[in-house]
Amino acid sequence: MQYVFGPVRSGRLGASLGLDLLGARICTFDCLYCEAGVTEALTTVRKPYVSARRILVELAAWKAAGHAMPDVVTLGGLGEPCLNTELGDIIAATKELFPDIPVAVLTNSSLLPDPDVRGALSAADMVLPSMDTLVAAEYQLLNRPHAAIGLDAIRQGLLDFRASYGGSIFLEVLLLAGINDSAANLDLLQGFCRELRPERVDVVTMSRPGAHRGAAAVSRETLARFRDALGGREQPADAADGGDGHGPAALVSRQTQELAARIAASVARRPQTEAQLAAGLDVPVEPVRQALAALLRANAIRQERAGDDFFYSG
Repeated sequence: MQYVFGPVRSGRLGASLGLDLLGARICTFDCLYCEAGVTEALTTVRKPYVSARRILVELAAWKAAGHAMPDVVTLGGLGEPCLNTELGDIIAATKELFPDIPVAVLTNSSLLPDPDVRGALSAADMVLPSMDTLVAAEYQLLNRPHAAIGLDAIRQGLLDFRASYGGSIFLEVLLLAGINDSAANLDLLQGFCRELRPERVDVVTMSRPGAHRGAAAVSRETLARFRDALGGREQPADAADGGDGHGPAALVSRQTQELAARIAASVARRPQTEAQLAAGLDVPVEPVRQALAALLRANAIRQERAGDDFFYSG
């Protein structure tokens, strides 16, 4: 399956079945910490990047296969899922397919100033927005937003959403050392949380390499200080960097595994170079390189040099 993945274990939500609404690294931010890598398309343009029909065909097939039911269905992707204009349709159809299972949506909050986005999100049972900082300079450095997205608008958009939303809000704050772990940010976030009244606050940091250099985890002491001040919970063991098992990190891992399986099947038929595999499978060279490395580490394929090229075989 291309757009349905899991279920995977989520520290906040339990067994989470994920839906990828984007199909690529498309986002309104290019965050320093993003484990999915550098944003390929920094945009505010909303459109059906992956159609509701394509997602729901896969979702129906997943259900028909008789898998154990998840605790929640989580809408996410390699970027900002609210960029998909068919978000509301996907939520509604998911609820029809799984009437007894809650639907959650991950969001970086950047599009909440848009009433259409707030309206689409209102049908979800849980929304997991992020707000890493309310200090303007930190926001620019950390989240690297599209020029059209202002911090004050995001803040107000979240508050407007809270005012009309009847579901649960699980706010996430991700901290990086020397960037948004300031006393000024903590003070502003305290006031914001009092206004927003989220059902829970998760204060996290990163544990895997981010998209850009300069991103480093904060200390346990800093995490504890922010959690105590914001009423945050203990960091889930599988969500140390906010990935939580159903966001970009899970998608990157899943895509590498799927590509590795395709490569293994291909080189079992005939030896090929990295470039030949990329061309034959119609994927960029870098993901092929990553999948080949994983296969070599697992001793699942062999590497042989012939002239200036390395050939891979099963």
